[in-house]
Order: sequence, then structure tokens, then C-alpha cells
Amino acid sequence: MKLTRMLLLTVAAVVICGAPAMAFHDGGVADCQGCHTMHNSQDNAAEATGTGTAVGESGNPELLLYPNPTDTCLRCHRGGASRTAGYAAWSAPGDATYAAFSQAGDFAFLEEDNLNDGHGGSTPANFKDGSYGGHNLRSGLAGTSWDTVLLYAPGSNPQIDNELECTSCHDPHGNSGFRMLYMRNQIVNVGNSLVQFGANLQAHGTSAGADPRNFVVGDDKNAYVGGYSGWCSTCHGNFHQASGSDLHPSGQALDPRQAEAYNAYLGTTDCVNTAPGSQTIPLSVCGSGVGTDVYLWQVPFTDPDFTSADLSNWDGPTSNSAVACVSCHFAHASSAMDSGRWDFQVSLLDEDGDESGSYVLPNPYDNSQRSLCNKCHSQDEYDELNP
Repeated sequence: MKLTRMLLLTVAAVVICGAPAMAFHDGGVADCQGCHTMHNSQDNAAEATGTGTAVGESGNPELLLYPNPTDTCLRCHRGGASRTAGYAAWSAPGDATYAAFSQAGDFAFLEEDNLNDGHGGSTPANFKDGSYGGHNLRSGLAGTSWDTVLLYAPGSNPQIDNELECTSCHDPHGNSGFRMLYMRNQIVNVGNSLVQFGANLQAHGTSAGADPRNFVVGDDKNAYVGGYSGWCSTCHGNFHQASGSDLHPSGQALDPRQAEAYNAYLGTTDCVNTAPGSQTIPLSVCGSGVGTDVYLWQVPFTDPDFTSADLSNWDGPTSNSAVACVSCHFAHASSAMDSGRWDFQVSLLDEDGDESGSYVLPNPYDNSQRSLCNKCHSQDEYDELNP
């Protein structure tokens, strides 16, 4: 009996010690000491303040190494030579290329002075620090703060505090959800508000740091399955009530004509030059696309039939596909207001950056391109090119 037990223990030790090194979070509770300290850090090095200097022996809330969850996360998830490659969510200071740009956007746009490329382009008096660019995170390391204008999450009822940290959306201790996003029925404190997530967000994902700006047809990109609208409505529920003519539908199957438009659309110029019904297979919308290789990462959609095999599928939507929050907005932040995947405030995408001087989001077509709303809403047919 003793010999059997010893053999079992020996086998277990070999299996454990022989296992490959895993990611820090590994979908579960990570190395506690990576984020927390009980008696100051190893060798009695004091915790850091928001600027990286020592805070002394007073300690930080929740025994964190930094004063708040966001700066603790940025210790590893902010761009820079010492950061984990591919897992930065916030570009390093002065990085004009925004190397942390991912399919969720880049929080570094919160540091911009002005993102307003609307006609006139002046910075509103209540607009500062790129706060209109996305979900506002306070960070001493990056010098950003919570939104001072929108004190509550837009569309929240009852009103939910707009005091976000990285851990307002991601479970730092890990779960089996996509990108460790909170799962149905998990309860989280957001400021003084207690929120309970009402849905599981489902997707098949590429590397967390995959940069969509480098994508070409056939590359792996995220395949969004569903749950986005229900998940986002945890804080933005009023945007999803009675979706229809008064509110933009979300989480609902695309209207057949809109799916048809998406599959045919290859840009404003193509629509102007390819009138409705003039395709090889006559359609009721403009454009020469045939539904294959027409996917745009700037205008993604969800589909309950997506599997991991669809990561490289660049076909357009089917009758089961749906529009979701992620179809128009980045999850993190953007150089367009309201986390826009494209600039909602310009007539032509070529105008992006003209007024503000900020980063220009990639334009998938030519300099005559109008809003990418037209990927689903066929409105370009009779436009004048190069007005």
C-alpha cells in the first residue's frame, strides 16, 4: 500500500514538474504576488504609487502593488520593451504607431488632447484628455482620470457609476469566459454601484494582441459568436430596449436586405459604379461583391454558427448573423469619439484627423469613401464621387 502511494506521488510530481510554463493568468487565479503584497514586496520594496514611486509602508487598497486595479494591470499590460509581447492594451508613452492597437482598440487614445474631427473640430470646453475616445480608466501611470462629464454609464437604468477599472469588465482572478470577461450572474462593484452581468459573451479569438491593421483576406481574426449585446447591456441597457425604428437594433438578426448589402458592398466608389441589379447575380443593392472575402474587421458581426474554424473565414453574413455593439464600437478606446471603429462625425473617411490632428483610423477603401454605416445600409448608389 505504501509502495503504491509512493509511486502515485512520484508520477504526479513528474507530471506537474514536466508541464509546460503557462500564461500568468492561465484562465484561473494567477500568481497572487504578481498583483498583491502582504508586507510590502519581496526584499521589503515598498508598493508603487500611480507614478511608479514608492508609497512607503501605508500600503494600497486590496493589498495591491499599485494604488488601483488599472495601474496594477498596466504593470504588465501597457506597451513597452519590458512588457509581455502581444498582451498590451495601452500603448507606451509617445508611441505614434499605437503598437498596442488590437481588435479591442487601444486605451492610449484616452491620452489624446482632441478627437473631434467634426466640421469645426474645436475641442469642446468639457472635452479633455481624450475622454470621449472610449471607456474612461483612471491611471496615475498614464495620467488619465474617470469621465468628469458622464458620471454614469450612458444608457444605464438604474444609473451605474462611471468609475471604471480594467477589473470592471475582466475578472483578474480568471474564469472560462472569452478574454476572462465576467460571466453571467457574476457581481462586480463599479464605483459605488453593484452590477450583475446578464449574459455570457462568446467568441473564438486570435492572439490577444493581434493587430487588425495588418490583416489581409484569409488571416485569422476574432469570430464573434454572440452575447455581446446582452453583456454590454449590463451597464448600457437602455440602448437595447425596444430596438427598432427608434433605437438601433443590437443582438438581432440582420434584416435580409442589410445582409445582402454587406455582401455586395466594396466601398462607395464600387457602389456608385455598380448600380443595383447590375451584378452577375442581380441584387437589389449596389456593389460588385458576391459575399465571399467581403468581411471587414471595421464592421464585424456575430453569428451563432461560428466555430474556431471560422477564424479565417472572410465571408459576409448569413441569415443567422446579427448586428452587435462590437459591429460599430471598439471595446476599449479609439481615436474616433465614442469608441468608433470609424469616425462617425466626418462625411468622408479621408477627413479623419484633419481637424484634430489625431491618429487616422484605417480606411479600407479609397479617398471617396463615406461612412461605413453603408456597409449594411446601402445609401451610396447615387453619390457624387470626390465632392
